[in-house]
Amino acid sequence: MLNRRDFISSAAALLAAPRIAFAGAETERRFVFIIQRGAADGLHTLIPYADPAYARLRGALAIDPTEALKLDGTFALHPSLTGIAGLYKAGQASLFHAVASPYRERSHFDAQNVLETGGKAPFDVKDGWMNRLAGMLPRRSNQAIAFAPTLPLALRGAIDVASYAPSGLPHANDDLLLRVQKLYEGDAQLSSLWSTALKAQGMAGAAAGAKGQQSSVELGKIAAGFLARADGPRIAMIETNGWDTHSAQKGRMATQLNNLDDLIGGLQQGLGDAWSQTTILVATEFGRTVAANGTGGTDHGTASAAMLIGGAVKGGKVIADWPGLAPGDLLDNRDLRPTLGLDMLVVHACAEAFQLDPERTARVLFPGSQPGKSTTRLLRG
Repeated sequence: MLNRRDFISSAAALLAAPRIAFAGAETERRFVFIIQRGAADGLHTLIPYADPAYARLRGALAIDPTEALKLDGTFALHPSLTGIAGLYKAGQASLFHAVASPYRERSHFDAQNVLETGGKAPFDVKDGWMNRLAGMLPRRSNQAIAFAPTLPLALRGAIDVASYAPSGLPHANDDLLLRVQKLYEGDAQLSSLWSTALKAQGMAGAAAGAKGQQSSVELGKIAAGFLARADGPRIAMIETNGWDTHSAQKGRMATQLNNLDDLIGGLQQGLGDAWSQTTILVATEFGRTVAANGTGGTDHGTASAAMLIGGAVKGGKVIADWPGLAPGDLLDNRDLRPTLGLDMLVVHACAEAFQLDPERTARVLFPGSQPGKSTTRLLRG
């Protein structure tokens, strides 16, 4: 396990059905942000099995260490995350614990606003940090595309973002598409939108043709189909929902984590050779209470876990300055205390992925922040 102080030297950095959105740029590097909406329980994902208070506070929610996927003498992954555990062993996944954004209240809406805009407080910033990241990269005509019914806040801003959402309905035949094209060709705005839609449909390819709701593996392959193209997007956001586990958490989290594992697997399969140029960030708006509640779940908390996964990741590490779970160690006597800023993790991952200056990246993505200096390289050179 690496100490936080080996990761960031500056004290300023210390505290601080799925849908997909894409942004394009002239680079071979790919960056994917998987957001876990609903506050994913980091203690159920990256299990601190060696902490003496873990089993006592978790009760029936505690994962048996003999069933967990042990990473080192302190932490283990949930048994559902077999694929990610394999990537960790292959040096293609790094895991982070006691991570949080600057937000310290417990509202999903406000926390997601801070996480997606990069502001210090809810509604401080109007556009999304991923849109600003796209603006830092060399542009081209297909600058951005959202694979979602609505555009996530993280990708809203000055950079244009088109949209694509898979449908379970039969595809329209070529004759109908041609008729609609002729109908729109006299309208500059509708013609442009229609051309963008057809281009997105072509990028999605055969993987999007299956009827009904896509599995997590299929969804990952569809996203990879966009990202792997030579003329495709290089920045993507995937929304996953269902992480708000106030009740029946044990079974629900097993399903959620299995779906996450499958999603990562689909991305890896679909990206092919481009996997070596890919960095995936997995993070949530805040964590959950350390102790279980009375309905087999947990309530809104503070710190959680995050992941960096991909062929570009210099992995095989758990990075944490573990605060402990003893009563005196908890925040407000209930939550995992944050010791690593999620915003700084994002800054250093993005700066390394796209070879950007970390200080400028911090100023653009998270106004008012100080990036510190990473003494542990996150990605391969």
